[in-house]
Amino acid sequence: MIKIRLARYGNKKRPFYKIVAADSRFPRDGRFIEQLGYFDPSSKNIITSIKLNISRIEYWKKHGAQISERSKKLIKTFKKNEKTL
Repeated sequence: MIKIRLARYGNKKRPFYKIVAADSRFPRDGRFIEQLGYFDPSSKNIITSIKLNISRIEYWKKHGAQISERSKKLIKTFKKNEKTL
C-alpha cells in the first residue's frame, strides 16, 4: 500500500521534513517512491515553510494512496495559503 507521509531529515532539535509517497513497508526515513514536497517547521513564515506539488498528490490519491494525518493538515494549510496569494 502506498502512503503519503513525512520523512524526517535535519539535525537534532532542528527537524526538516520531506513529504513523500512511499510503500508502507519502507522505513519512515528510508526508501521512497517520489518526493512530493517539504515542510520546515522552524521557518518563521508559513508560506515559505511548506512547498507541495499538489498535482502529484492528487495523482497518488487517485491511485489509492493513503494520506497520514499530519500530511492532511499540511496539505489543507498549503491550499488555504495558496488561495490567499
